[in-house]
Amino acid sequence: MNAPARPIQIVPSVLPADFARLGDECAALEEAGVDRIQWDVMDGVFVPNLTFGPDVIAACRPHANVMFEAHLMVVNPDPMLGAYVDAGCEMLIVHAESVTHLHRTLSHVQELGARPAVAINPSTSVEAVAHVLDLVDMVLVMTVNPGFGGQAYISTMEPKINALRQLIDASGSEGAGGNGVDIEVDGGISADTIEGAAAAGANVLVSGSALFRYDEGLAHGVADLRCRAEAAAAAAASQTFNS
Repeated sequence: MNAPARPIQIVPSVLPADFARLGDECAALEEAGVDRIQWDVMDGVFVPNLTFGPDVIAACRPHANVMFEAHLMVVNPDPMLGAYVDAGCEMLIVHAESVTHLHRTLSHVQELGARPAVAINPSTSVEAVAHVLDLVDMVLVMTVNPGFGGQAYISTMEPKINALRQLIDASGSEGAGGNGVDIEVDGGISADTIEGAAAAGANVLVSGSALFRYDEGLAHGVADLRCRAEAAAAAAASQTFNS
């Protein structure tokens, strides 16, 4: 028996936002109907770019009530976990490739009062997270190599997303919070690619450049992406049920 479908969530990356107006941009994203906001934290070492420290995020926190998630694309995230929780991030995503003791790091995130999540790069197998599904609320499958916005979606990640969904369902894990394990995808998500990712089993979809490029505005973009993802997920579920 297949597990029930997870609710579709649309999550913007703030990388394409106007950095001089980040607080206002967060407020506008919330008004547009996003489910939460992702902060792409880059250290210039794990990935070739530098972005947001905890002080920047803390300054934006009063401008929106939606959940903040920090995607920590950094070497050795452990010493900085507390700073990002204190800044107002309710979910911390660590890369399986960046930590030595993944169990310990994820447990520490939960001890700090945040929701733990783990990310895997395109070349990393789903087996890297097979034994931590009970410690996370979400697994992020990167659909680009991390480090820059505006990259092209890697469609060959879709079988990997599907394999991860099957692994999660087969494990029966309810995740760290007892509400199941979401699958997030990040990289190149647009009107042209979101259906493939959702049909493969992703339910949390991060869109950056494509969302901000909608001529009709952010609210239209969020609604359009959500509609496309929900339709694709429903069609995939129907096909599975009837097969």
